Amino acid sequence: MSETIYLNGTFLPKEKAAISPDDRGFIFADGVYEVIKYYNGKPFRYDDHLERLERSLKEVQIRFEDLAVFENIFSKLLEENRLTEVHSGIYLQITRGAKNRVHHFPEGIQPTVYAFAFPLPSFTENLERGIKVITREDIRWLRCDIKSVALLPNTMLYNQAVESGAGECILIRDGKVTEATHSSVLAVKNGTVITHPLSNLILPGISRKVILEICTKNNIPVEERNFSEKELYDMDELMISGTGSEITPVIQVNDTPVGNKKPGEITRFLQKKFFEMV
Repeated sequence: MSETIYLNGTFLPKEKAAISPDDRGFIFADGVYEVIKYYNGKPFRYDDHLERLERSLKEVQIRFEDLAVFENIFSKLLEENRLTEVHSGIYLQITRGAKNRVHHFPEGIQPTVYAFAFPLPSFTENLERGIKVITREDIRWLRCDIKSVALLPNTMLYNQAVESGAGECILIRDGKVTEATHSSVLAVKNGTVITHPLSNLILPGISRKVILEICTKNNIPVEERNFSEKELYDMDELMISGTGSEITPVIQVNDTPVGNKKPGEITRFLQKKFFEMV
């Protein structure tokens, strides 16, 4: 069956979609995106995702105000691609649009809007057993709070993780842990959940937000603070979170085991509460 996508107001088969070679998303990576997970046809934290999208658009000065149109568009994509009864994802990308190549933001330009649906099952083995991660220097730009399509540094670093047989790459900037290539990073020490505070250096993760809400509701202490790579190796528990990774335990960092190299008690509790919500 041909995949149906959405492009600039039209639903059409993916193989018939065409985007201008002058599109600034192609030329400059001048655009933003979101990925929303649907559990059996129902979106998880839809409003949070749209709020983050709106913020990203504002930060890069792309004018697109009618975000209300997307709920029906996404539902139709799931229906057209027979994904309403399974765990699936919606990818949405908005670029500044197509114009002759200039380095400033041109006037009179219409954004390019592209969306597609895809299967997004939970990675059960990773959730149960945990993963190994590597660490690398955070070589990304200084506006990581914007969900930008300019992901080449992320993909280069994640590729190193794949080549190392690891499931993610945790990023270190000035000796401090920021996040991972496509996940938030949360640690546990002496019963307290620790994570980098929101700033320009990390994406405001939706799953991260949910985890902190669960902690607050269940009286689990939280510290939003910087912690060093050296501290990382001394944590009792470690996890990554994200739309795709959900809450995935980390059991090894480079060659060093985390705790007893098994998912920890607080990680398991957070997973339980998270999946009760979804």
